[in-house]
Amino acid sequence: MKQQIVFGASVAGGVPVISGLHEGLAGDELFKICGILNGTCNYILSQIESNGISFATALREAQKLGFAEADPTEDIDGLDARAKLAILARVGLHCNVRPESIVARSIAAIDSVDFEYANQLGCTIRQISWAELKGDDLFAAVQPALVELASPLARVEGSQNLVMATGTYGGETVFGGHGAGGHPTAVAVVSDILAIARAKQSAMSYAGQPVEKTPAVTADFTTKHYLRFMVRDRPGIIASLATILSQCGINIDSVLQKPGCPKSHLPFLITLEECKASLVERALEQINSLDSLVQPCLHLPIL
Repeated sequence: MKQQIVFGASVAGGVPVISGLHEGLAGDELFKICGILNGTCNYILSQIESNGISFATALREAQKLGFAEADPTEDIDGLDARAKLAILARVGLHCNVRPESIVARSIAAIDSVDFEYANQLGCTIRQISWAELKGDDLFAAVQPALVELASPLARVEGSQNLVMATGTYGGETVFGGHGAGGHPTAVAVVSDILAIARAKQSAMSYAGQPVEKTPAVTADFTTKHYLRFMVRDRPGIIASLATILSQCGINIDSVLQKPGCPKSHLPFLITLEECKASLVERALEQINSLDSLVQPCLHLPIL
C-alpha cells in the first residue's frame, strides 16, 4: 500500500503555496521563487520601520506577543526561512538542495536609520528568501535586503508571508496571506488531509514531480548594494573607502549622510552600482579593519 505524505503547512502556514506550485503552476517552467517566509522577522522589521525603535526593543515586543520564541535564533538568523526555501526549490524548481548549502544572514544588525536611508532610495527592508535557476547554478540566499516600495514584497506587514513564483510562460504569480498562527496552519493541515482522502477515493496517488536537478548553489548575486557605515568622524574617511572600492573594481553610485548625528557614532550610506556580491565582500574584508569604524559595515543587496 502506497503511503502519501503532504506538507502544505510546512511553508507559509495557511497560504496554499505548496499546492499552488505543485498543481496550479505544474504546466509552467518555473525558474525563480522569492518571498517573505518568516513572519517573526517580518513583524520585527515592520515594527522597527513604523515605530523607529531598536532591533532589541522590537524583538522583545515580538516575544511578548508570542511571535518570537524565547530563543529566536532560528528566525532571526534566517535558518527557518532557508529550510522553507529548500522545500520551495524542490517543489517549484525541482532542485534537490540541502538547506545548509544556502547562505543565511541575520537581521539583527538592522537599525531604524537603515529604514530612513532605504526610504530615501524609494525602498524598504525585508528578510527575503530568493532562489533562481541560471544555467547549471542555483542562486539562493536568505538575507535582509532593500526592496522597492512598489514591490508586493514591500507591502507585506506584520507576521504575513508572501511568495512570488516566476515562470517562463506564465510570468509572475503571487501567493500571500497569514503565514503563522494556529488557525491558518490548521487550515493547511486539514486541506492536506482532504487532499489525501480525495486521492484515495479517485485511486490516484499524490506523487510529486521527480527531482531533476542537483545544481551548484551560490549566493554570488549581481545587484546594486547598500553599505551603511557607523564611524568616528574625521577627514578622509570617504576617500579611503572610495580607494578600496575602486581597487576592487567597484563603482560608487551615491553617498548619503543623515544630519545631526553625534560625531562619535556617525551613520552614512554608500550605494554601489551593480556588481557581484563576492566583490563587495572582498572589499569589506579591508574596509572593516579601518580604525574609524565603530562597528562593521552593514551590507545589504538592493533587489
